Amino acid sequence: MDPVIEIAEDDLYGLIDALTHSDWQPSRGQFRINVVYRGHALADHDLHTSLYRLRGGASDRVESHILRNFRKYAARDTSPGDSDWNWLSVAQHHGLPTRLLDWTNSPYVALHFATADPRCYDAPGAVWCVDYAAAHELLPAELRREIRAHEAGLFTTGMLGRIAYTLEDFDRCVSGGAQAAPLFFEPPSLDERIVNQSAVFSAMPGASASLHDWLGEHPELYRKVIIPAGLKWRIRDHLDQANVTERVLFPGLDGLSRWLRRYYGPRPEMSRFEGPAAPGMTEGPQAPVG
Repeated sequence: MDPVIEIAEDDLYGLIDALTHSDWQPSRGQFRINVVYRGHALADHDLHTSLYRLRGGASDRVESHILRNFRKYAARDTSPGDSDWNWLSVAQHHGLPTRLLDWTNSPYVALHFATADPRCYDAPGAVWCVDYAAAHELLPAELRREIRAHEAGLFTTGMLGRIAYTLEDFDRCVSGGAQAAPLFFEPPSLDERIVNQSAVFSAMPGASASLHDWLGEHPELYRKVIIPAGLKWRIRDHLDQANVTERVLFPGLDGLSRWLRRYYGPRPEMSRFEGPAAPGMTEGPQAPVG
């Protein structure tokens, strides 16, 4: 089956069905859909991390230095725990370039990030959907035993810390041959933003490893749903009516101001928007979880 799903310009409910049905999932979730979502305002935006965009193939050499200095200069009570996973979660949440990517359990949150920037309304967007339970079946036995012992689909930072307290431990545990698979984990509830966005992070073994390339080798584990430009405004109107807005997803005055600026701004047919487009969930200091 082709992992890329094209949606017609007038088919809002077809889009929702494509994001929420589970027929394609290898894991065949018994009680819930074992899928995480990631929205991109531009369909051709890839899944490279912020760290890779910063340093490319040199990411492995600079990652430890960036994280070490973040820990050194951050306040002592910044992280809820001292494992690398807790510090990575805090760092990603505050915009530091890391090997993590932002995901969400909610297709509606992903659709928000695919339609939040009116400057991108003249171009198609996309929502990536990954079967995390099936991806975790490709992890080493030690990690699989940990998640099965808790009868969980997603890891937590506590679970990861028991198996691989540092990123070096994780890289050694996971890297190599067919076992070089990603994992998906729920970050600590650092604030309401993480909770309201139903946040999930992904991590690959190795700072320069590409989830984008890995998924290309495992097309059965993902779907990429293309959102036509002509449908974006209808989606945006639907999300606003459903209260999936910046005011909810970014609690506080900043999120409130962003919501009001967009909500009372001109509609796409009323004005041409200019300026750089915001391509996806993890770009810039106002990223959704990171």
